[in-house]
Amino acid sequence: MSERIAFIGGGNMASAIIGGLIKQGGSPQNIDVVEPSVEARNQLHSSFGIAAQAQATEALASAGLVVWAVKPQTFKEAALAAAPFTAQALHLSVAAGIKTDSMAAWLGSERIVRAMPNTPALVGKGISGLFARAGASAQDCARVAQVMGTTGEFLWLDTEDQLDVVTALSGSGPAYVFYFMEAMTMAGTEMGLSREQAHQLAVATFAGASDLAKTSADTPQVLRQRVTSKGGTTAAAISSMEDNDVRALFIDAMYAARERAKKLGNEFGAA
Repeated sequence: MSERIAFIGGGNMASAIIGGLIKQGGSPQNIDVVEPSVEARNQLHSSFGIAAQAQATEALASAGLVVWAVKPQTFKEAALAAAPFTAQALHLSVAAGIKTDSMAAWLGSERIVRAMPNTPALVGKGISGLFARAGASAQDCARVAQVMGTTGEFLWLDTEDQLDVVTALSGSGPAYVFYFMEAMTMAGTEMGLSREQAHQLAVATFAGASDLAKTSADTPQVLRQRVTSKGGTTAAAISSMEDNDVRALFIDAMYAARERAKKLGNEFGAA
């Protein structure tokens, strides 16, 4: 990991990748960051000893890999500012929605890989969907896999459109889990537990169930059925959710997330 890496954007996802690289032996001295926010620059210096810059400069020309960790709304502006210095680099984007056609037009490069990670990357437990543009070589893809592997698991996708599905499923997915944790904690508190007790039980339940699903040869459906004894407490809860059409509503919510990902690409992509 001696190659210089530049990050355009220095927020949470950039910090997760930077942290992963450093844990794997990467040197902060080989990492450049462009981040307009003073607060974020100070945090990067405090956490990693990186002196981030407020804007793109010719220093980016030494980077072999440029990681785009900006919001979709600011991607074009940031890309046009950095493009004069990054023509030689491999580009990796973790921005939702923005298509590689748009990136190629702004950056003047075909060496582009898109990734859709999620926030558990902050603790090395993330999962990312990856899509490589045709101009990215096998060596380029291997480099991206090395970088994203520092944040958790990853899988390669056959088509770019599948990234919108990944965004809806795992990209936004942690929020769904936290949403259910909130509800379980609230219910536990209403029924007599302290908030701390209810929170501990909810978090441990999701963590344990996830580990069980990951290590078991059985599907989630079979695992659920094994917990759901006929006429028992779990059956009462599942029956209540089915009566309220929770499954269908949840699936509808994921479709809404996918459609928003598509709209982001159309709204903030190249004309």
